Amino acid sequence: MVGSNMLPHGALKGVKVLDLSRILAGPTCTQLLGDLGADVIKVENPKTGGDDTRQWGPPYVEDAEGNPTDLSAYYMCANRNKRSVAIDIASPEGQAQIRALAADADILIENFKPGGLAKYGLDYESLKAEFPSLVYCSISGYGQTGPNAPKPGYDLMAQGYGGIMSVTGEPDGAPMKVGVGIADVMCGMYACVGILAALRHRDQTGEGQWVELALVDAQIAWLINEGVNYLTSGTLPQRRGNGHPNIKPYGVYETSDGHVILAVGNDSQFQRCAEFLGLSELPKDPRFATNPARLEHRDALDEVLIPAVKAKTSAEVIAGLEALKVPAGPVQTLDQVFASDQVAARDMRITMESAAGPVDLIGNPLKFSRTPVTYRHAPPHCGQETAEILDESNDVSSHVNKQP
Repeated sequence: MVGSNMLPHGALKGVKVLDLSRILAGPTCTQLLGDLGADVIKVENPKTGGDDTRQWGPPYVEDAEGNPTDLSAYYMCANRNKRSVAIDIASPEGQAQIRALAADADILIENFKPGGLAKYGLDYESLKAEFPSLVYCSISGYGQTGPNAPKPGYDLMAQGYGGIMSVTGEPDGAPMKVGVGIADVMCGMYACVGILAALRHRDQTGEGQWVELALVDAQIAWLINEGVNYLTSGTLPQRRGNGHPNIKPYGVYETSDGHVILAVGNDSQFQRCAEFLGLSELPKDPRFATNPARLEHRDALDEVLIPAVKAKTSAEVIAGLEALKVPAGPVQTLDQVFASDQVAARDMRITMESAAGPVDLIGNPLKFSRTPVTYRHAPPHCGQETAEILDESNDVSSHVNKQP
């Protein structure tokens, strides 16, 4: 609910985004811009039925007769607060329509292969002279430069090439991807940051620019501590399952009725944790007295710690350690997540009314004191607002042409 100290629109009200992206990285970025108040025009290919992810199901939202619509759950996760226009950019008419929409846009975002839009006259070099204030963002698998630039890029390939799979998974298991398309999502978030910085520059100087990202670059950037561990030591990191390379104990532990997370971040927390588990002598042992020592002797520590945790229920461990201000928590399934009081309090589950009926979506995590995120448009059907958007574009063109 919008309070008396809040404005009934987002911080990006008045900003228009021309979205030529599809699948996940670009749509993640533009959904975030839309949540912040921008008017996002999603361009979809009528020949293919729109965004690829419309076919990435089940599950789908069903129509009144129980038939699946083009609103797959995958599509909906990244496409609210957008209006869909169906345009065939391979045709001269479609290219003219895109240029007409670009004339009124602040931002254009695309994720075609490098050079893929040049043949249509819609790449950055083709548009920058005509629209010098346009912020143009390109997302690709490997970037616009380098020997791999022509290669296609998908999240799984980015996770493999960028190294995250080599540090994810059990020590004796196969390399493992993250459970969701995190390379796409993180690239979309970096893109949003870059676009907003370029928009700030445009507002100060009137000058647009090209913001360019690669899935692989973004994935390498968020290797964070493991990446710098390697750069500092020259030693390849090991897969540790749910363990942490720099903190111990820090991971998932089995209890008598499930699993809990222990995140013991310092030596005083370890002392309190050990005392709660009936292992008060552990911190006096030089092998376990400090975090570096515990890392060196992690296997020996687990030989004692694992059975002590397993002797208690999950609820006992969590309640007991929380009372001692030692971080501990549950490993929840999604039904538990979305039914939790915390999710309700933070508005992380929302319902929107789509053309096919009500749909449940994940809320935006950003909270603002003055310009809250708004949920104005449910994920649209392919081309749902084509006539409306093209009429607006024609109105803008007519107005510009009449200027003296």
